[in-house]
Amino acid sequence: MKSERKWIPAAVALAAVFLAGCSGHSRDSFQGYIEGEYVYVASPLGGALTNLAVARGETVKIGQLLFELERGAEAAALAEAQKNLQQAQADLMFSAANYKRRRQLRDAGGVISAEELDSARAQRDADAARVQAQQAALDRAKWAFDQKQQFAPTNAFVQDTLYRQGEWVDAGKPVVVLLPPENLKARFFVPQEKLPQIKPGQKVSVAFDGAAKNYSATVNYISTQAEYTPPVLYNRENRAKLVFMVEAKFAPADAPELRVGQPVDVTLEK
Repeated sequence: MKSERKWIPAAVALAAVFLAGCSGHSRDSFQGYIEGEYVYVASPLGGALTNLAVARGETVKIGQLLFELERGAEAAALAEAQKNLQQAQADLMFSAANYKRRRQLRDAGGVISAEELDSARAQRDADAARVQAQQAALDRAKWAFDQKQQFAPTNAFVQDTLYRQGEWVDAGKPVVVLLPPENLKARFFVPQEKLPQIKPGQKVSVAFDGAAKNYSATVNYISTQAEYTPPVLYNRENRAKLVFMVEAKFAPADAPELRVGQPVDVTLEK
């Protein structure tokens, strides 16, 4: 509820701008702005930032290194886990071979007692369990080591970097903010009487000041909740002020020419 209270005044203001400007636009043209859905890249573990591999304004490819945190302790823990696993595997090989020999002696005519065979089996099983435990410990150590490096999850524009090299980064705090090209969209506001004309998947034409061309976008979201200019009264006069938010996504190829926050005019394509 708290986030809704913060958002509604902005929506009201945008609706007011829409209503104020509608007289200068076609009845099939709607006002809005360009919005982006950001990807905040963080490490689940904290540490000092030792390598910030990208800068604001760059374009990165999927799998490209974004940043690295200090991981000396994780490297030591990984080496220790590998050593412990190797020792556990060696112990298991010895106990398994010992059990096999004793099983053969027992089957050959009772050269050893059943108790000795059971003891050898128990040692083999215990060593096998220790190998599994050490493998799990190695997996955890490798996960922690790997998490100190973060890579681009997709092709994207580097919108911002939030820390400088050498600073301490708390666990879960974003270091790099990405804007994938497919996450750009036009957000615009449609009067309630025009809403039946708009459907998901419909094409719209988006224009803005200084643009060399109009950009095509595809409607992917239509709000189910109305926004109003005050006072909120359900009479004929105020129903004319009822608007719904609509979002339309651009083609990723158009992303370099678009800017978040840019005012736009959106027209339905026939």
